[in-house]
Amino acid sequence: MSDNDIAIKVGNLGKRYVINHQKDKGDDNFREVIIGGTKKIIGVFNPFKKSEKQKETTEDFWALNDVNFEIKKGDKVGIIGRNGAGKSTLLKVLSRITEPTTGKIHINGRIASLLEVGTGFHPELTGRENIYLNGAILGMSRKEIKAKFDEIVAFAEVDKFLDTPVKRYSSGMYVRLAFSVAAHLEPEILVVDEVLAVGDVEFQKKCLGKMKDVSDQGRTVLFVSHNMNAIEQLCDHVILMSEGKVIKKSNNVREVIHDYLAFNENGISQSEWKNKDDQYKDKNFHLTSFCVKDNEGAAVTQAVRNDEVFSVEIKGYIEELDKALQVGYALYDEDNNLLYWSIFNDSAEKEWPEVKKGLNVFCSDIPKRFLNEGTYRLELIISLYFRCWIIEPQKNSPTIFFTIQGGLSDSPYWMIRRPGTLAPELKWSVK
Repeated sequence: MSDNDIAIKVGNLGKRYVINHQKDKGDDNFREVIIGGTKKIIGVFNPFKKSEKQKETTEDFWALNDVNFEIKKGDKVGIIGRNGAGKSTLLKVLSRITEPTTGKIHINGRIASLLEVGTGFHPELTGRENIYLNGAILGMSRKEIKAKFDEIVAFAEVDKFLDTPVKRYSSGMYVRLAFSVAAHLEPEILVVDEVLAVGDVEFQKKCLGKMKDVSDQGRTVLFVSHNMNAIEQLCDHVILMSEGKVIKKSNNVREVIHDYLAFNENGISQSEWKNKDDQYKDKNFHLTSFCVKDNEGAAVTQAVRNDEVFSVEIKGYIEELDKALQVGYALYDEDNNLLYWSIFNDSAEKEWPEVKKGLNVFCSDIPKRFLNEGTYRLELIISLYFRCWIIEPQKNSPTIFFTIQGGLSDSPYWMIRRPGTLAPELKWSVK
């Protein structure tokens, strides 16, 4: 590959941050705490002077560590990984917002980036002024910016507020205009972080469509997102990061996404989720755990056979009973296709299980001889019917996985995976 074909080349890239810690040499008793606090108030000693009992220590944190890759012109590259993997830091370094500590970066072309709300716009300037400011930063003439101006405003849908300082914009308006500016001012390289999650669903679709248009014109796109459907739809290459390092880079986007979703960083199957950080607090349903259990009631740790019954368990506390409560899950296959939704009150009302205040454990069996071999994804459905979402699939749901392998059929004709997603063994007769 010649240098002219390369849009971005990164070699031995590293970014180090120094973290300061203050550590007490010894424990103060209550009397010493009171005296120390009083001294600070009356100014007996310098308030900026460190206590003799405090010792400052430092720790090096490598947000990026020995990162190496090349991206060709026109590539659409998704960058994925868990929170803290180094994705956003990498984009900031590539966008020249942050200086690297080690390594080299070669960028061939003009780069426009949308990394977080607030980046690139001056809050005191109006939307109109910020469009021209950003164009000038990208090296465009006033004539070039003016030619794109109406298109930018129409895409962002902020024409009524064009002469309002952007500090008065809502986060959604801000992101719409920022993305529109970044995408329409014809950069050779477009860099977009998870910030698109701020916009509504329709605008996200518009953004994905625009990024596809940009890439179809031969320009390069780097896209960080936790939405795997968007990554698979837009990108033809994917980079998987963990702890500041590139774990995988491949043009087999689906395979890398599967490895990322189905296994944690230690390679352990993710069939159980526990609410360790006490998220999803809601008086109508406070989620505590979500898991797949085998036919003996234990959390699944390996592949499930097709001829075994297994179950989905959703556990949580209810503080206030509401008849509109829906609890269930959405099931997706390896290709991110939605197979079905299931909720506890799908059937006739007289058949609904009783829900009470306090701890509730919802269980649903997935019948044997139903799913084909493969890896499946489960996301939660917790809502108040037609009123509000508490946990919504593809939005804010925790995700768990399970794998079906073996036990497909007693028939000698089906010893291997069947075509299709489902593998039911149905009754037949001949008349």
